[in-house]
Amino acid sequence: MKQTTLFEIEQEEEKYSSIVDAPVYIPSGKKPHHLELCDVSKTKKLIKEIDESSISKEDKEFLKYAAQRHIVFNYQLIANYYANSSKDVQELMEKSALIIIDFNKAIENGFVKICEDLKKQYLEEYCEK
Repeated sequence: MKQTTLFEIEQEEEKYSSIVDAPVYIPSGKKPHHLELCDVSKTKKLIKEIDESSISKEDKEFLKYAAQRHIVFNYQLIANYYANSSKDVQELMEKSALIIIDFNKAIENGFVKICEDLKKQYLEEYCEK
C-alpha cells in the first residue's frame, strides 16, 4: 500500500474551499408524522435478538447502543419536520446535528471539530513521520 505524504494531503486539501455555502431549503408540505422520519426496522430486529440471547446484562446494554447506528434517517422529511416544529424542538434537532442551520453553531456544538480530529488521526496513522 502506497504511503500518502503530508505534501500530497496538503495538495489535495488545496482543491477545496473553506467557504461554507449551505443549500437553502424551502419547506414543502405539512409536518410529517414522527414515525416517517427514520427506518428502525433493522435496529428493532437486532434488539429483539439481543434481548432473546443469554448474554450478560452489560453486553446486552452495549449491543443495544450499537444497534442504534443502523437507524436510517430520511433527511428530507426531517427538514420538513424541523420547519414545522416548535423553537424548542428545532434547537434540540440542531444540537443533534439532524439539521445544520448555522456553520458557527455547528462549530460550537463540536461537529466541525470531528473532521479535524479525523484528519489528525489519519495523518498519524498513514503518513510518514
